[in-house]
Amino acid sequence: MASEELAQKLQRRLQLEESGAAPGDPGAADPGAADPGEEQECPRGSADAELSAKLSRRQDINAGAAPPRRAAVFNPYTEFKEFSRRQIKDMERMFRLYDSGRDGYIDLMELKLMMEKLGAPQTHLGLKNMIKEVDEDFDGKLSFREFLLIFHKAAAGELEEDSGLLTLAKLSEIDVSIEGVKGAKNFFEAKVQALSAASKFEAEIKAEQDERKREEEERKHRRAAFRELKSAFTQ
Repeated sequence: MASEELAQKLQRRLQLEESGAAPGDPGAADPGAADPGEEQECPRGSADAELSAKLSRRQDINAGAAPPRRAAVFNPYTEFKEFSRRQIKDMERMFRLYDSGRDGYIDLMELKLMMEKLGAPQTHLGLKNMIKEVDEDFDGKLSFREFLLIFHKAAAGELEEDSGLLTLAKLSEIDVSIEGVKGAKNFFEAKVQALSAASKFEAEIKAEQDERKREEEERKHRRAAFRELKSAFTQ
């Protein structure tokens, strides 16, 4: 294992430092050299620090505690396919509304303002816990992807009833009207009904195109009817 090899190298390095390298050992100082400790102290310290950092990183990865490394390009439409194009646009508008610093993140104070505007103010500890639930990179603030995760987890039933994030999602009611729920018990059941009908990105575009074609056909029929009526009066 790579972690075992790194551990052995680090242990060997520490043993050499504690006991002192013998004259015949690899890396031992040349007897004729003028002050080997002064020349080698810095490289040795640098190597030890590098080995320690690599070992620590490997142990974090093995333990599942290392922060995930994500691709620089994030496409919400392909990653969050359960949401429609319009829903994601609505979430983006809401995110930008409360991103008052215009830095692409919602920090603790901006989240505090959001919850106050939604009528559900939270304590300082409550706000920190809200961020922690979806903070994948441990930076203490919400990126747009992490903001979408709130609605993803809420729709999937992965949030506790007393979670501040669940309150945020319910009060936001992204792209769902009261008239459209048709007897559903709550907001998320309505979301599932809407998604099961036709909420994919391509389906929405096709629906818009069909609607424009239908309107154009209706205009043609009205013009034809008008011409027939006009010709009847001119005969």
